[in-house]
Amino acid sequence: MPELPEVETTVRGLARYLDGQRIARLILNRPDLRRPFPAGLVQHMTGARVTGLGRRAKYGLIHTDRDQTMIFHLGMSGRWRIEPDAIEKHDHLVIETGAGHILALNDARRFGSVDLVETKELDVWPRFAAMGPEPLGEDFNPRHLRAAFAKRTAPVKQLLLDQRIVAGLGNIYVCEALHRAGVSPAKQAGRVSRRALEMLVPVIKAVLGESIAAGGSTIRDYAQPSGELGYFGAAWQVYGREGEPCACGGTVERFTQGGRGTFWCRQCQK
Repeated sequence: MPELPEVETTVRGLARYLDGQRIARLILNRPDLRRPFPAGLVQHMTGARVTGLGRRAKYGLIHTDRDQTMIFHLGMSGRWRIEPDAIEKHDHLVIETGAGHILALNDARRFGSVDLVETKELDVWPRFAAMGPEPLGEDFNPRHLRAAFAKRTAPVKQLLLDQRIVAGLGNIYVCEALHRAGVSPAKQAGRVSRRALEMLVPVIKAVLGESIAAGGSTIRDYAQPSGELGYFGAAWQVYGREGEPCACGGTVERFTQGGRGTFWCRQCQK
């Protein structure tokens, strides 16, 4: 599933073609993705001007001058294609701008979604209302984690993946950040030291920033809107590297937490 860096990269790629543009046509080539497209989506978006693009957690936001925001989630296999040579079978939503740009939301597995929400209601939209702070924002800091982790016996990795504590962190980047910070993913969150938290927060921000700069991570289906792959996978230190040597001299191991594979090195992560 595309994680925060992949969604941020997607939003930045779309902004070059959509920001400030009038939507001349919005075409739906099927009635649904994971769930039905919003009623009236075509009517509300056709003729609207895009006033900005953004991201909340792993959702992309397309704001319009009609005080409504189209929200998209890429699911497992979703991606946007810019200026495609032809519309393909899995291009389920197509936007044509007044300047003649064509952007197609392609989703072969159809686990993605599209919603239409009043812009002023975004913070209370059910899927956003309970989310924690953005990991790249100022509200995500060691003080916030200390409060969220206090007296918690759950593993630190599981709490970092809890969207109520921090919005948008996914498995790849939590594994990488915990490794860089030298924190065991199995450590009880309430036992993580103040010093470790002081290190963990900037490390999380750095890992996400580096991945965004590299266009994200491509595992299977993800590609940037330009068609390029994401290259951060070349920088993974533990994720997907079970049995390989760690930089510390140890060996990368894998175990399952909450149904997800966790990659770590027991020699340097305590």
